[in-house]
Amino acid sequence: MFEQIQLTQQGGVATLTLNRPEKHNAFGDAMIAELNGALAQLEAQPPQLLVLRANGKHFSAGADLAWMKSQAKMSEAHNLSDAKELARLMHRLDAFPSPTLVLVDGAAFGGALGLIACCDIAMATPRSRFCLSEVKLGLIPAVISPFVARAIGQRQSRRYMMTAERFDSETALKLGLIHELTDNLEQDAEQMIATITANGPKAMQACKSLLKQIDGHPFDEPLADLTSSAIAQLRVSDEGQEGLGAFFEKRTPNWVQTNNQDKGHSKESQDVN
Repeated sequence: MFEQIQLTQQGGVATLTLNRPEKHNAFGDAMIAELNGALAQLEAQPPQLLVLRANGKHFSAGADLAWMKSQAKMSEAHNLSDAKELARLMHRLDAFPSPTLVLVDGAAFGGALGLIACCDIAMATPRSRFCLSEVKLGLIPAVISPFVARAIGQRQSRRYMMTAERFDSETALKLGLIHELTDNLEQDAEQMIATITANGPKAMQACKSLLKQIDGHPFDEPLADLTSSAIAQLRVSDEGQEGLGAFFEKRTPNWVQTNNQDKGHSKESQDVN
């Protein structure tokens, strides 16, 4: 059983919910361990879509202050081990095989921006606020820096990581930290979930994997071979054959029918723990 997060699954949609609203979903070693455990559980049989969200007024205040205070009294070796667990979480979320969607409302500070940057699609509300606050405490956003810098770029990272300025959701949208700003997060999230789950599950996984492989790779013969092989394999796969057949026969592909029978991402989710 998880205590600081919730894991639910309905049809092809799994939802991970940060569940420390009384602490503004601040995370420490316990929440990090639970998130790593939940992701490992889901990796064994990946859902069609993973949604990351939070209970309460705020997405996450970042690191828990009590946890940080205790860490300051620990040895460098202990802190290194602790930081590696956070790094494992970020990498695990970033490398999750299926599409990931994060829903942000309220404050998202410190390490929370790492969680957002590791997800494939990010949606937020106008009341959302963001801050890379670590330098105010004499620290740096080290573990999350590769993912945040990839999302917003080196130039903007230099500014916001070194000034620790708070910025609003409009700025987050312009920076590329979030993809969509909405006044109705629940309704628009449902629409996004419906859009994603209408697509071939294995095709989306293959697309995500391919994007990682081609990132920064020059277009040369090995890359041409890689991309050609990727589409050829999918064309003859069971899912590819079903998708093409459904298109030409003007019918719904079987993965969408399965989701409809399960009522997709309904309000009533079955707890898998």
